[in-house]
Amino acid sequence: MLKKKYLNYFESWIAKNNRLTDTKHMKEMRMLLESLDRLALLHPKLIDMGLERTNKLLKRAGSPHQNLPPIFHIAGTNGKGSVSAYLFSVAKQLGLKTHCYTSPHLCRFNERIRIANNLIDDEALLNVLDEVEKLNQNAPITFYEITTVAAFMAFARIPADLLILETGLGGRLDSTNVIENPLVSIITPIARDHEHFLGSELTQIAGEKAGIIKKNVPVISASQTKEVEETLSTKAREMDAPIFFEGVDFIWEQISTGEVKLECKNRVFILPKPSLIGPHQIQNAALAAASIIYSGNFNPLDDRLFSGIGFAKWPGRVQCIEQGKLLNYRDARPIWIDGAHNSHGATALAASLAQINDKKWTLIAGMLNTRKPDDVFMPLKSIISEIFTITIPGQPASLSALELSDSCQDLGIKANAKSSLSVALSATSESEFVVICGSLYLAGHALLLNDTLPE
Repeated sequence: MLKKKYLNYFESWIAKNNRLTDTKHMKEMRMLLESLDRLALLHPKLIDMGLERTNKLLKRAGSPHQNLPPIFHIAGTNGKGSVSAYLFSVAKQLGLKTHCYTSPHLCRFNERIRIANNLIDDEALLNVLDEVEKLNQNAPITFYEITTVAAFMAFARIPADLLILETGLGGRLDSTNVIENPLVSIITPIARDHEHFLGSELTQIAGEKAGIIKKNVPVISASQTKEVEETLSTKAREMDAPIFFEGVDFIWEQISTGEVKLECKNRVFILPKPSLIGPHQIQNAALAAASIIYSGNFNPLDDRLFSGIGFAKWPGRVQCIEQGKLLNYRDARPIWIDGAHNSHGATALAASLAQINDKKWTLIAGMLNTRKPDDVFMPLKSIISEIFTITIPGQPASLSALELSDSCQDLGIKANAKSSLSVALSATSESEFVVICGSLYLAGHALLLNDTLPE
């Protein structure tokens, strides 16, 4: 959510780094930030799940969601962005024009909307936001709902071959779920997260995610716990939707070359070594590849079909920073950045970090007060030597550095509160490996300071 505090923070970064010397562009950027700020104030709550407001505004906009290219619709707890990145890279390597909708963004709102392979530019984004704001007529609507409608409007106006559509929260009542007939519905691993919105039990959470399953549309799912698998299967039967599970209907293994052997639909495919780091990214790559095969929209005999698996990019996910301003505080030694903010994500991060370096890591952490520090730090505890905690700049919901430090110490982890990311980096030992984690907002802050915005 872009409150005034974030607007001022982002503008300050722009000025400090001389990103915009063109007066017209600077004015356009300010107008864009002010537009986003106004939209964030249309509803008293950041999250108020339901489809009524979205459908009403879509109708006023001429129902753009009914004029979209073939859709890969993705829900789940973790891995949605990585699966989207693999799908996008595969499509790009095949020469296809692809729209993408993901959330949240790390640095700029533009990251959420990709039009025919490219991030939406400031002018086009400002225009569509102004248009949707006028159509809404100041009616109560959440920031996510109104910007999702804006994205559909932008997608409907530019021809493309595919749309990769990621849910924000849940699935059943997510604003993206107004679409009627996707190519496939993809379910990434489901775990406990956002319990105050989705329910405290895995079956409840799975029921919400299963809400994207549509009549007769294939469902491709990552391996799930027994209760989640049963919930998804029940919903699929209700919708007469064929469902295919990892480990049952498609099987993968990484071979000695780093490539991935995928058995799917009675065929064997060899995928390139996944470009994203971590054991969990092999699963994400296999899930994306299986979704492409089950969609029926691609030629399985095309030698280029999965070449994009080796070129995918997804900033802020076990991302190694090897150049940029942050390294000034580390004597040019690399820094890793990851947005892990729940137990499942932290477990995946721990496995990834152990693969990179089998010694102890120093963590620089910041978290929102909607998250439980135990969920993030317990899976990482065995590989942590020390944590430096910071308050996430521009985020009113951030835990303070002192609050987070106290939580870490309660878990038996050595922790020290620091006043900023740069101060924390300066305090790290040059001999230790360093990872910045705990929130996607912190990952975005780090990329801003490093002057390496996602493209």
